[in-house]
Amino acid sequence: MTGGWDAVVVGARVAGAATALLLARRGHRVLLIDRAAFPSDTMSTLYIHQPGVAKLSEWGLLPALLDSGCPVLDTIGYDVGGVRLAGPAPVMPGAPAALAPRRLVLDRLLVEAAVKAGVEFVDRANLQELVHSEGRVTGVRFRTASGVRTEHARLVVGADGMRSRVAQLVEAPVELSDPRASCVYYTGWVGISTGFGFHESPGNWIVRIPTHDDVTLISTYFPQDRFAEIKQDPFRHHLAAVRGTAPELYEQLAGAEQVEQIIGTGDQQNYFRRGHGPGWVLVGDAGHHLDTISARGITNALLQASFLAEELAGRVDDPAASARFTRRRDEELTEPYRSTLELARLTVTPSRLRMLREIAGSPELTRRYFAVVAGMLGIDELFDEDDLFDEDELLGDDDGLDGDDVF
Repeated sequence: MTGGWDAVVVGARVAGAATALLLARRGHRVLLIDRAAFPSDTMSTLYIHQPGVAKLSEWGLLPALLDSGCPVLDTIGYDVGGVRLAGPAPVMPGAPAALAPRRLVLDRLLVEAAVKAGVEFVDRANLQELVHSEGRVTGVRFRTASGVRTEHARLVVGADGMRSRVAQLVEAPVELSDPRASCVYYTGWVGISTGFGFHESPGNWIVRIPTHDDVTLISTYFPQDRFAEIKQDPFRHHLAAVRGTAPELYEQLAGAEQVEQIIGTGDQQNYFRRGHGPGWVLVGDAGHHLDTISARGITNALLQASFLAEELAGRVDDPAASARFTRRRDEELTEPYRSTLELARLTVTPSRLRMLREIAGSPELTRRYFAVVAGMLGIDELFDEDDLFDEDELLGDDDGLDGDDVF
């Protein structure tokens, strides 16, 4: 093929904008389109784990994000069943802490960096169809306020979210899926000084996430089978969950100002779609989505963008490169997918409580535990040969506990 773009990226949120940025920095001609008007907000947990922060640092974007007033989340608290884990957030090269920026800030930062790298960006662009030639995708046709445009490309990247239009048009099959496990509701408050942390009880998971403008996002998770009940009066259930699971946080709400109305969803899908095909590839939620309870969405999107750009370093239309990306995505993200599903079941087992009590008594184990939660260590690295107790005895393998029960 001659002429046209090296890549057209459909979807300009985290996965799409980051992919466009990285491909452009490698010398590829990239068109980035999105159906929304930018900048615009979107429902999100906001949280970026340390591996995602490290990617922003690697790409030179972290200073601007910190300059935007995004608070540094350098401590963590976790309360469950009378056990409390607390300590400094784990650090890694390039990531002094976790962050939770407003999506208006993060998405705009990524798009502006992509444009600066040479990407052409078109918002309010509705994808109509894909262009095909000789059995492969060779471009896109989309509508803007000025009319319909047809653009040809060596590769079309679907980064258009869980309900991906690109995935629908190429009929990308779902290769692994699990039932929805939870539903979630969010509110935003000013006047809360709790820092970042989470609270768990059977049937409830509460997260407090400080973000821009002194706002703390509070999210409440419920079992999926309660969604029909919860959505009838979500604010009442939201407050009741905070009161029952995080009473100290609930007390602070009495003197706080609610600055964001409650929003939520019961559509917490869990799947891996086939990640590539002739002339197309899926990145971010378009190819893989998991319950938001572990707040891995943004981090996973940044990691996937990095994986894809690295594999496409040569020819963007090399099918072997797209296949390598899909294998790498699946290898890297299957373990957190499984642990997230376990967490989203909202059960508190005696064996997990026993393990957490032991961890809470050791600053080093607490540090490692939070590093596992952040995706900096594998579950099998939580305990090591220097620990002064028997791991099998602690984990109680007689009751079937395995690595998933760490969460």
